[in-house]
Amino acid sequence: MEPDTLSRRDFMRLASATGALVAADFPNLAAAPGAKLKAAVIGHTGRGDYGHGLESIFSNRPDVEVIALADPDAQGRAKAAAKIGAPRTYADYRELLEKERPNLVSIAMRQSDQHHAIALDALKASSHIYCEKPFVTAPVESDELLAEADKRGLKIAVAHTMRMTPLMVHLKQAIGEGQIGDLVEVRSFGKQDARAGGEDMMVLGSHLFDLLRLFLGDPLWCTARVLWQGRDIAPADRRLVTDNVGYVAGDEVFAQFAFPKGVNGTFTSTGKLRETVGHWGIEFFGSKGAARINCDIAPNVFVRRSTPWNAEGKTDAWQPLESPLAHNPGPVGDWLDAIAKNREPECGGRNGAWAVEMVMAVYHAALSGKRVSFPLTVRSHALS
Repeated sequence: MEPDTLSRRDFMRLASATGALVAADFPNLAAAPGAKLKAAVIGHTGRGDYGHGLESIFSNRPDVEVIALADPDAQGRAKAAAKIGAPRTYADYRELLEKERPNLVSIAMRQSDQHHAIALDALKASSHIYCEKPFVTAPVESDELLAEADKRGLKIAVAHTMRMTPLMVHLKQAIGEGQIGDLVEVRSFGKQDARAGGEDMMVLGSHLFDLLRLFLGDPLWCTARVLWQGRDIAPADRRLVTDNVGYVAGDEVFAQFAFPKGVNGTFTSTGKLRETVGHWGIEFFGSKGAARINCDIAPNVFVRRSTPWNAEGKTDAWQPLESPLAHNPGPVGDWLDAIAKNREPECGGRNGAWAVEMVMAVYHAALSGKRVSFPLTVRSHALS
């Protein structure tokens, strides 16, 4: 499969799975060579705009036709529709789903407090979903969406896109081949800007938690301390933020996760370390060296070989990890291919749900002062 495209054979499977081609209307694909999957975009400009390019994920895909866009904000709706060439627009996404019955839906708003309701309605309208992160606000919401998707044979993808970049694939292979020795400890740091603490953990930490699972497997348990103005948080410290991702708490987060094979992982977010740590990302410590991911839409990866201490200190140096060129369908292309082949997308809903569950585990552990095991027994929001 070429990057970001589907073969005609895979498109036939995809169209069959989504109901895009109905036998009465299209006896075979050759009789309807122009048949396309119907796609729609749902956003909310008035509440902080769309996620990174999620309104445009169907562009330049010859087998997909954008048929409509929904956005309650009239000005934003018109601008976004013109950008992606949507012929019809709606103020209410429910009206769009009822009238248009799209095969594919991009849930593009950053405010994840809206994701559950919209995704559930889209699934009930038989639409496959590509959703901005964070996926939802609590495990109970992801549980319902995943069950609904499974019942209907639909595929959910979540925009934790870094796991599919060629550098991540290459780094995972390099670590697996022992290039930094036996992996012992992994430290992750949030962006630690004005959102340091709980907001940073949910908005950007969800990317980091997704990557931790990619490299280390499912976590076993979590311990944590979350502070607000120097003291341990209480449930009453919960708050909502501008890009509503559900309740958050704390301006400092210190969390530890146990992973299989004895590997320990941590997550830290505190503004006090912003200058010391620098770029947000993940550091891997092995018996022979280290690796670092500097996260971004296009992340960078560096490796460091360990040298001994001497009178002048250490001479360890970070060197960029070069990635070989490789075909990569990208997260949207992979989602479409997963629909066609009836498999879980690489950036699938279950991975998105795990990131939210790890965030909730941090709060449960911090509030209880106890180790919390996975999967969580309490599926509601830890701060509700």
